[in-house]
Amino acid sequence: MKQSNLFAYTTKEVSSDATALSHQLLLKGAYVKQIASGIYSYLPLGLRVIRNIEAIVREELEAIGATEMLMPALQPKELWDESGRWAAYGDELMRLTDRNDREFALGPTHEEIITYIVRNVLNSYKKLPLTLFQIQTKYRDEMRPRFGLMRGREFIMKDAYSFSSTDEQLDKIYLDMKAAYINIFTRCGLLFRPVEALTGEIGGSESIEFMALSEIGEDTIVYSTESDFAANSEVADLAVGEPSPDGIGTIAHAKGIEVGQIFKLGTKYSESMKAQFLDQNGRNQPLIMGCYGIGISRVMMAAIEQNHDDKGVVWPKEIAPFSVHIVPVDIKNETQKDIAEQMYISLTESGITTLLDDRDERLGVKLSDADLIGSPIRIVVGRDAAEGIVELKLRNASEAMQNTIEDAKKFVFEY
Repeated sequence: MKQSNLFAYTTKEVSSDATALSHQLLLKGAYVKQIASGIYSYLPLGLRVIRNIEAIVREELEAIGATEMLMPALQPKELWDESGRWAAYGDELMRLTDRNDREFALGPTHEEIITYIVRNVLNSYKKLPLTLFQIQTKYRDEMRPRFGLMRGREFIMKDAYSFSSTDEQLDKIYLDMKAAYINIFTRCGLLFRPVEALTGEIGGSESIEFMALSEIGEDTIVYSTESDFAANSEVADLAVGEPSPDGIGTIAHAKGIEVGQIFKLGTKYSESMKAQFLDQNGRNQPLIMGCYGIGISRVMMAAIEQNHDDKGVVWPKEIAPFSVHIVPVDIKNETQKDIAEQMYISLTESGITTLLDDRDERLGVKLSDADLIGSPIRIVVGRDAAEGIVELKLRNASEAMQNTIEDAKKFVFEY
């Protein structure tokens, strides 16, 4: 993409309400635009990051046999009455009434809808197991939206639901989903830990949260210094220095941002909503369910909290809006302009997402914007371009390298 066509107006000043560093950089880099408290528009740069995260999620979930679908955000009260959650969910449920006085909720989650969809269809053990997922905007009437994308009234989420005929089938899906989540968050460049967690409003018998480590996190993780033991402090209230419950190492504390959570729901929803199947003996049994969520927009926020410097975002390469940012020093110089455009065409045609700064701006402005945008590789085409030399700099490196044009392209292809 040429930068003159990109709707991206970087700024140095942001509202004093933006206290989280990720919130500030999202606003400064023109990734999002706040519309109201806890409600944001994703501008072109932000949407590209969101789409990259979604692509990773789709790839990893499809690899374990999950199938994508899309459910409505508008959910009728009757289904929530069946599950018992209309009254129990609380004030965070966004409720509304249509012109015929029929009551609805804007979905914060979709257990009721998915159970309604599959009941009377998954009616035999021969049709099980099955896992379905969607990526969709969710709604929550937060009392205090804060920290930008971490706690909003509207957010993008991946939610998946599994249906099994036996506990053994559920156990396998649960462990497959845990492994898929580990792959997803690793590919998104996060430093994270899976931790034991409470099931909360969703319910069920067992749950694991995936916490991106960050001082801005709202949760406290208690973990062993020498083993894989880790839990939310709500589950295990252990002091620093205590022996780990597994007998290996001692307890340490860290703050974390919840970016995903998986649940063994069991029959909580299938029993209340009468979603049954015939087992091998011809007897009716409630479907055994699992639920699996990832906060897509929260992953973007957490990635910024963990990957930045004083100049802007340092994007992990798999979720960066562009892999390469080409910056000609003087767009009026025909040699620089032609070489920059030739490199841009070559990389783009090879499938490398590339941003070409074709604006008539001072070099300082261009480089400052490039740092804010945070592409993993920046190529500056300057006065040495006539001799076939360009400057290549990794966003997470302090020094630039002088390369021939061909070597620079080779580096990009191998990066």
